[in-house]
Amino acid sequence: MSKLFEQTTINGMTVSNRFVRSATWEGMATDDGACTPKLIDLMANLAKGGVGLIVSSHAYVQKEGQATPWQLGVDKDELIPGLKDMTDAVHENGGKIVMQLSHGGFFSYPKLTGQTPMAPSKVEGIAKSPRKEMTVDDIQHVIRAFEVGAKRAKDAGFDGVQIHSAHGYLPSQFLSPVFNQRNDKYGGDIQNRARLHVEVVKLIRQTVGKNYPVLIKMNCQDFIENGLDLQDSLQAAQMLANAGIDAIELSGGVLTGGKLNPSRMGIKSEDKEAYFQKEAKAFKSQIDVPLILVGGNRSYQVAERLVEQGVADYISMSRPFVREPDLIKRWKSGDLQKAACVSDNMCFKPAMKGDGIYCVTEEREKRK
Repeated sequence: MSKLFEQTTINGMTVSNRFVRSATWEGMATDDGACTPKLIDLMANLAKGGVGLIVSSHAYVQKEGQATPWQLGVDKDELIPGLKDMTDAVHENGGKIVMQLSHGGFFSYPKLTGQTPMAPSKVEGIAKSPRKEMTVDDIQHVIRAFEVGAKRAKDAGFDGVQIHSAHGYLPSQFLSPVFNQRNDKYGGDIQNRARLHVEVVKLIRQTVGKNYPVLIKMNCQDFIENGLDLQDSLQAAQMLANAGIDAIELSGGVLTGGKLNPSRMGIKSEDKEAYFQKEAKAFKSQIDVPLILVGGNRSYQVAERLVEQGVADYISMSRPFVREPDLIKRWKSGDLQKAACVSDNMCFKPAMKGDGIYCVTEEREKRK
C-alpha cells in the first residue's frame, strides 16, 4: 500500500491518510460569521470524499480581524452550536477536522468591522486607507482572542486547531520585516518578531491541554522585497517546535505578492506542482515536527514522490477539492488521473458575489 494511504497520528489525532484539505475562504457563512447548512454540506462532502484531515474555513477570532464578507467566525460563544453541527457532520462521515484561527490585521475589512484595521506597524505605500499601529495591549488582546477561539473550537468538537500565520494575515505580518517595523519586544530580529506566535501557542496549550493538536500554517518565504526569508522562517519554526506546535503546514507568498502569491495560476505540468518543495526540504532537514506541504499539488504521482522521499509528511490541497471533493476516494480506487482543477482561480469570483465558492470552469463545461 502506498504511504499516502497509511494511517498516522498527530498528537493523538488519528488521520486515515496523508491528504489534507487546506483552509480557504468559501464565502458561505452568515453576515455575523455563523455556520450555514451550505458550509456544513461542503465539509461533510470532503469527509465523504476521503480527505484524511480537513482544515476549516479561516475563522476570525475577533470581529476586528474579519478579512472578507461571509467569513466564518469564532469570536463569540453564540457561534458554537453551528460549529458543532459542522464537526458532527464531518465525524459522522468518518473525517477529522481542525479549525483555522485567523485575524486579518492589516488586511481586515473596515467596511465589515467598522474599525480601522490594526497592524504591527503603520506601513506606508501598501494600503490607501488608514491603519492603526498596535499597542502592546492590543497585541495581548489578540493573543487572548486566539486562545479563546481555540477553546471555542474544542468545545464545538473540532479535533484540533491551526493558527493562520501565512499569506500576510496578522501573525504572518509580525514575522515579516515588511509589515513589522516595530522597535519593541515584538519587533526587530526574528526572535522578537516570532514572540507573538510563541505566546499564542503557549497560551492555547495551557487552555486546551497537552493532548489536543495545535497546528500552524506559515510562510516559508513572503516572496516580496524585504519580506520574510527562508532562514528567518526556519528560526521561527524551530521556536514554534520548541513551544510545542504539533505540525506545520508550509505555504508562502502574501496577498499582494503578484505571480508568487499563494494561489498560483497555470499549473499545467508536474514540474510546476509543489512550488514550495525546495523550502520543504530545508524544513524537514531542520525541524522535527510533521510537515504538511501545500501549494500547487495536483498529481498523485507527485504527491507520492514527495512523501516517499521525505520531502513532506502530508500533502495539502484546496482548489482541487473545490471541483472534486471526492478526489482522494477516486485516487484510492485506482483512478490516478491528476486533479481536474485547472488553477484559474475563477472559483473565488462567485464567493465575492455572495454565491459561495464553486468551480466556475466545471459549470461552464457542463453547459457545453
